[in-house]
Amino acid sequence: MFIARNILSKSLLQSSSTRRAAAISSQLSSQTSKLTHTHARTMASSIPKTMKGVIMEKNGGTEVLQYRTDLPVPEPKEGQILVKNDFVGINFIDTYVSIEITERILHEAASSAVRTSLTTNNSYFRTGLYPAPHWPYMLGRESEGTVVATGPGEVHSLAPGDRVVCLSEATYAEYTAAPAAKAARIPADLPPKTAAGALLQGLTALTLIREAHHVQAGDWVLVHAAAGGTGLWLCQLLKAVGANVIGTASTAEKVKLASQAGATHMVNYSHEDVKARVDELTGGKGVVAVFDGVGKSTFDLSLDCVARKGSLISFGNASGAVPPLAIARLSAKNVRLMRPTLFNFIATREEFEGYTEELMGFIVRDGMDVRIHETYPLSDVARAHQDLEGRKTTGKLLLDPSK
Repeated sequence: MFIARNILSKSLLQSSSTRRAAAISSQLSSQTSKLTHTHARTMASSIPKTMKGVIMEKNGGTEVLQYRTDLPVPEPKEGQILVKNDFVGINFIDTYVSIEITERILHEAASSAVRTSLTTNNSYFRTGLYPAPHWPYMLGRESEGTVVATGPGEVHSLAPGDRVVCLSEATYAEYTAAPAAKAARIPADLPPKTAAGALLQGLTALTLIREAHHVQAGDWVLVHAAAGGTGLWLCQLLKAVGANVIGTASTAEKVKLASQAGATHMVNYSHEDVKARVDELTGGKGVVAVFDGVGKSTFDLSLDCVARKGSLISFGNASGAVPPLAIARLSAKNVRLMRPTLFNFIATREEFEGYTEELMGFIVRDGMDVRIHETYPLSDVARAHQDLEGRKTTGKLLLDPSK
């Protein structure tokens, strides 16, 4: 954080403050000329000039998360909408940008599982795998709220007053200038919080079973970390399409959670042999698809469990990145290997809108559980991050920007 030292003169403090405000405004507002009233369509003339929000000015622990009440409200530029956020999703990638884990914490970590997790996150921070592109920086990837203004250009028929859910940067705030191409109207019968709680992980799971490997009714599928955020969505969606789901988890509580979500069979890998159980359930054939968000520690196991002509979908690296492998290893069973990311599945407006509508349909029609762990005041963002990093949560964490 660019904190002025006590020895600076009053004029320097004012100059520094002005520069910070300008930098923040540059991130949140248009990078071109400001919009005129003829360009922007506004819900009301009462949009404030400043807002509540959370910014960072350097990497570090949760102490670098600055809750502010004087940030400039962004103006929507070409193809953008201005959304007054009601709820904002928190994702683990947010902590990768902000977290700084010391060797003392690693030394004091009691269990190997905790050490593995912390080491992984520390590596992300040190190597800059998810670096902040500039300072100051505002976290956030998704939000739910109401359109209050639109910028010029194509906004896909969205208008002030529409209740929307969107994928956008800089959502840890009361207002976000979001790309209209990545915003969708929320069905009227969907309760508040649901869309924000479902969007990112729900879309991830849905695109995995539709495109990474198109799962059919009756398929045998293995889901690692089945009680995790994306894992629970995979269990629910796979059940809805009629698949036989084998899930893995490490505790009795997580086994129960994944079973309730739709896993047909669960394997507690803390004391059960996953490969032996998969062979038993599939008659030795293996599964047609493995959805592996764990990464390094489960990759070889996933390759062992996949059937001939099956798919190994490695979509995460919670235990560390999968090391380079000899591609010839895949030829033993003609295995398809993919390392997908969500945003390459929803790059176009048509893809985003189609998958979002399908996801909302699943939620409404099949009564899927959008598990919300807690809704935190935006001013309490540090506690929310601490709870997430400390594995104290089961379900989605949301922020309420009005508090």
